[in-house]
Amino acid sequence: MMLGQNEDSEQLALVKQKYGFDKPISTQYLYYINDLSPISFHSNNSKDYTFLTTGKYNASKLVTFGNTIIVLKLPYLRESFTKQGKQVSEVLGETLPNTFVLAVSAIIIAIFIGVFLGIVSALYKDKWLDKTIQIFSTLGMSIPSFFSAILFAWFFGYILHEYTNLEMTGSLYELDDFGEAMHIKWKNLILPAIVLGIRPLAVVIQLMRNSLLEVLNQDYIRTARAKGLSEFQIIKRHAVKNALNPVVTAISGWFASMLAGAVFVEYIFGWNGLGKEIVNALNTLDLPVIMGSVLIIAVLFIIINIFVDIIYAWLDPKVKLE
Repeated sequence: MMLGQNEDSEQLALVKQKYGFDKPISTQYLYYINDLSPISFHSNNSKDYTFLTTGKYNASKLVTFGNTIIVLKLPYLRESFTKQGKQVSEVLGETLPNTFVLAVSAIIIAIFIGVFLGIVSALYKDKWLDKTIQIFSTLGMSIPSFFSAILFAWFFGYILHEYTNLEMTGSLYELDDFGEAMHIKWKNLILPAIVLGIRPLAVVIQLMRNSLLEVLNQDYIRTARAKGLSEFQIIKRHAVKNALNPVVTAISGWFASMLAGAVFVEYIFGWNGLGKEIVNALNTLDLPVIMGSVLIIAVLFIIINIFVDIIYAWLDPKVKLE
């Protein structure tokens, strides 16, 4: 794949040596772990895969033992198979910020609208407004993201284009008409952010409604009413904060999954993010990009969950961080 029409036995042997493919699978796995490790072992032999080069590892030498060098470095995610030796970290650095902007926008939509509609639904329990919101919420959870993306792109980007001025496809940064400079296009964020936020929005509505109804039946709420506090003060000062715990849990999981689950949405809208890059890498069997993307998503998932545990301590005084 990397050699294309230039493939011959000599070139193939050189490529295998460069990437360590001439070693047993177990050795290749240890090489990969060594590349990921901040403290790693490398060789002085230029013919060895682990030969240390500044451009490859950006490393600081710690200790030298004969032919082996121990270095301190950032994780090395290898080079892309299909992008002419471009490092995976560069590929992720170009696409991950776009996905992050999209995921943050979608989760903000889900939080603010979802919490508000959940509160309204709980306050008007079993009324027509509550039933309407529940129907909307059920539809939001039932419709797959790729179908919503196609529907929104067609309806708002094509049918109503002259009214909305929105495009069917487009990324955050686009070349100008002369192809000379990149310009940010915030309007291209609207449709993919809404589509990506529909499902978490529906979940937040359901969780907020059920949690708030449960909190409103607690004894301290009845005590607050007996003291003469208005319903608005009770909801604002006591009920909402305690009802947010399950919502925070759901939001953390959805936000982390958005970084990977935006694949179809990004691909359909032509959004140059991590999801679209993963699809392209799968189509071209660019394994280093796929592995690097999965690792980055896993690390972000862990970081987000740690952050959520810290938020728990603020929302619920009964939860203490040991």
